[in-house]
Amino acid sequence: MSNRAEPSFRESVDLMFNRAVALMDLPPGLEEKIRVCNATYTVRFGVRLRGQVHTFTGYRSVHSEHMEPVKGGIRYAPEVNQDEVEALAALMTYKCALVETPFGGSKGGLCIDPRQYEEEELERITRRFAYELAKRDLIHPAQNVPAPDMGTGEREMAWIADQYARMNTTDINARACVTGKPPNAGGIAGRVEATGRGVQYALREFFRHPDDMKKAGLEGKLDGKRVIVQGLGNVGYHAAKFLSEEDGALITGIIERDGALFNPAGINVQAVRDWIVRHDGVTGFPDARHVADGAVVLEEECDILIPAALEGVISLDNAARIKAPLIIEAANGPITAGADEILREKGTIIIPDLYANAGGVTVSYFEWVKNLSHIRFGRLQRRQEEARHQLVVDELERLDRYLGDAWTMTPDFKTKYLRGADELELVRSGLDDTMRTAYQSMSEMWHSRDDVRDMRTAGFIVAIERVAASYRAKGI
Repeated sequence: MSNRAEPSFRESVDLMFNRAVALMDLPPGLEEKIRVCNATYTVRFGVRLRGQVHTFTGYRSVHSEHMEPVKGGIRYAPEVNQDEVEALAALMTYKCALVETPFGGSKGGLCIDPRQYEEEELERITRRFAYELAKRDLIHPAQNVPAPDMGTGEREMAWIADQYARMNTTDINARACVTGKPPNAGGIAGRVEATGRGVQYALREFFRHPDDMKKAGLEGKLDGKRVIVQGLGNVGYHAAKFLSEEDGALITGIIERDGALFNPAGINVQAVRDWIVRHDGVTGFPDARHVADGAVVLEEECDILIPAALEGVISLDNAARIKAPLIIEAANGPITAGADEILREKGTIIIPDLYANAGGVTVSYFEWVKNLSHIRFGRLQRRQEEARHQLVVDELERLDRYLGDAWTMTPDFKTKYLRGADELELVRSGLDDTMRTAYQSMSEMWHSRDDVRDMRTAGFIVAIERVAASYRAKGI
C-alpha cells in the first residue's frame, strides 16, 4: 500500500483540472470562474411511508452556466453527498464541452437506497423530490434538465416529467424538462443503452488510430481483445454486450458487488445478466470461476479494462498492480488522481471519463431537441429518402435485365438500400459522429503538444478552452 494520501473524488477532479490549466494561458480570474461550482442546493423533505414521516436529503448542484440549460443526472445512493455531487457536476461541464452539446454542467443526488423501498414508495419519494427541485427552477426545460444516473432509470424520469407537467400545465415544452424517459413518455430510441454504446464507439475510434494503439502496445482490431468489465449495470452491461456480440471482443472478467467471474475463454454477457436478474448477484454462475474478492480481478491480465460502476475503484492501493495496457473509464471518476499518476508513469493509456461515458448526455441532447421540436427524428424525411433510393434501384434493375447473367445485384442489396433511416439509426449515427469528432479533437491536442502527456489532460484542455470561449462571448 502506498504511503501517499489518497485524494477525494472532488480533489481528484480539481487536481486534473489544475494539471490542464497549468498548460494553458488563461487569466487567473477566468480560470477561477471555470473551476468553481456556481451553486449547490440542499433540499430536505418529508414523505409519509409505512405509517410515519421519513425525511430525505437531496442535492442539485450547478457547476457552470456558460451555456443553458445545465445538464446532469440524478443518482439514488446511500453515499450521495455534496462533494460528490459537485465533483460530478464539474465533470458534466467538461464532458458537455468536449462533445459539443450546448449545456452547462449540473448533477443531482438523493441519499437513499432504492432497493429498500417498494415501487409505490419510490414514486412518492421521487415526485416529492422533483417538486422540491422544480419549484426552485432546478428542473426546467430551459434552465436545468436532469437525466438518469446510478440508481435511477426511465421509470424515475417519467415520474419527474409528469410531476413537472402537473406543476406547469401550460408549458408546451414540459416533456423537455428531463431526458432518459421511456419512449411512450417522450423518450428517444437508443437512450437506455446510449452510454454503453458510446463506450463501444469510443473504443472503435481508438482502434482507428494506429499511433494511439502503438502507445498502448496494442495492434489489430477489437476482435479477440480480452476485456474485463467492473460493474454490469446499465453502462457496463451494454458496453460488454456490444463489444462481444458486434466487435468480437472476449469478455474474460465481470466484477460485481458479490464478487467476480473470470474465464480466460470468455463469458456470455447476456447469460450473466440474466443470472443477476434471477439471483441478485453473480455467485453460483456455472460457466466461470467465481472470485469472492472481486477487486483482485481488476489486476488480471487483459487488453482492455472497463471500470463501469463507482468512482475510485482504481486507487493508490492497487494502481501499480493493474496490468491492462488500455483503460476506458465508463464510470465517472473510477481512477483517482493519485492512481492516474502511477498509471501514466507505467505507460498505461487511459481513455478518460469526460469523453468515454459521454454517450448518455449526447443522446440526452437528441431527446431534448426532439421534445422541443415535437416530432420524432426521421418522420419528415424517411419516405422521401426511400423514394429517391427507389429511383436508383429501378435503374439497377433495368441494367440487370439488360446484362443478364453478366451482372446481378447482391442479395438483400435492394431491401437494405431502400430502407430509410428510422429514429434509432439516426440516433446511433449522431452518437457515432459525436464520439469520433470528440476523440479526434482530444487526440489532436494530445499529439500536437509535447507538454500534454496523456489523453485526459488533452480532453480537459479542449473542454476548458471551449468553456472559456463561451464566457468570453458573454463578456466575462
